[in-house]
Amino acid sequence: MSSLNPGLRSYIACHDAFLDGSDTPRAFLDRCLSVIDTREDDVQAFVCADFDAARHAADASTARWQSGSQISAIDGMPVGVKDIMETADLPTEQGSPLFKGWRGGRDCAAVAALREAGAIIVGKTVTTEFAASYPGKTRNPWDLARTPGGSSSGAAAAVGCGMLPGSTASQVIGSTIRPASFCGAYGYKPSVGGINRGGSFDGFSQSCTGMIAASLAECWSMTREITSRTGGDPGYVGVTGPMTMPAPRMPRKLALLRTAGWANASPAAQGELRRARDAAAAAGVEVLDHERAPQLARFEAAIENAMALSNRINTWEGRWPLDTYARDMDAAALSQYARERLADAQSMSQEIYQGLLTERAAIRDLYAALHEKFDACMTLAAPGAAPQGLAWTGDPAFTVATSLIGMPAVTLPVLKDQGLPLGLQVIGFVDQDATLFAHANALQSIFNP
Repeated sequence: MSSLNPGLRSYIACHDAFLDGSDTPRAFLDRCLSVIDTREDDVQAFVCADFDAARHAADASTARWQSGSQISAIDGMPVGVKDIMETADLPTEQGSPLFKGWRGGRDCAAVAALREAGAIIVGKTVTTEFAASYPGKTRNPWDLARTPGGSSSGAAAAVGCGMLPGSTASQVIGSTIRPASFCGAYGYKPSVGGINRGGSFDGFSQSCTGMIAASLAECWSMTREITSRTGGDPGYVGVTGPMTMPAPRMPRKLALLRTAGWANASPAAQGELRRARDAAAAAGVEVLDHERAPQLARFEAAIENAMALSNRINTWEGRWPLDTYARDMDAAALSQYARERLADAQSMSQEIYQGLLTERAAIRDLYAALHEKFDACMTLAAPGAAPQGLAWTGDPAFTVATSLIGMPAVTLPVLKDQGLPLGLQVIGFVDQDATLFAHANALQSIFNP
């Protein structure tokens, strides 16, 4: 199996060229802008952008690299910001007409840290309405008739066709891993609390700021440049580990996790996961499924209801601010989906929510116990290639369980379905994000020898 990455554009891979002067951050940005100029009308990955400011920042970064005074590994790296995260110089519209042109006048914690590290904010990438399910305008760069996934739609599409080497993302159900899979990019959802969400309109208890990028190295470096400056959410230390990507470490034992999505996975996708299993086994990894590991069978049974459980938790937690949008702003500007979700939240009680959290905690305990036997879990990132049409962002059945349990996950663009990208999802254990990257780094070498 070979990786399907024709559009990916890695910034970190150009470091040596920046140092010897054969390439520059400004030239790299110009190549990105050329792709944007060629493809944005069709893909529609951006809400807004400031190319002149990006060029000015790239010139400053070029001077730093030429003098050997670069700030970080991502100094000069052009990045996008998902449009639920505040930026001082660009609007934050949250995929909703209620916030058309809205400016908070400040950077969110993640963006402030990226700027301090020298990264260049090129523009805001499209999100679904309030990072939920109602889709935006973005199209899949591999096939414009297909969804790019959501809610980090613009981020995945921009990275997947080489407009950017990286973008911030977020996930509460499947909003980072699934669109990265559909668009042929790398995606990373950290452990819950792993990246500071200050200034991001994303307050759900199992949601995380994440990254979609052209390589694992970009995902890791962007994350560590943020967390070394801002840490995680309040009460969480945040992702820790080396500033450069952890060295590859092949896992000794992997759990092959099928999830409730297995029944809906395409035959080709199921075949690809079996091929991934065989490739890992050929590399010396012991791969066990539920038939050989009773612990795994118990966990798979526990997450059969992961989608309904997560949706109920999110519905209660999203009552505010939806109720204020409906009461204090313009309810007609909300999608029908948002209005129905608000009505559902208003029918719930605090006692119902308490029961949901108790159920989630029990499932998290079951997963944590798997660490006694396994180094990581492996599954699909989606049931198959991105589905046709733009009215639906695709089935999140393979990602929702990871969100529910609060564990770190990455997707590697090494599988395919219908000749289109499909991600291999690798799932780690809480606050062991660096170890997950070490394992994923080793596993991707199986597919990219």
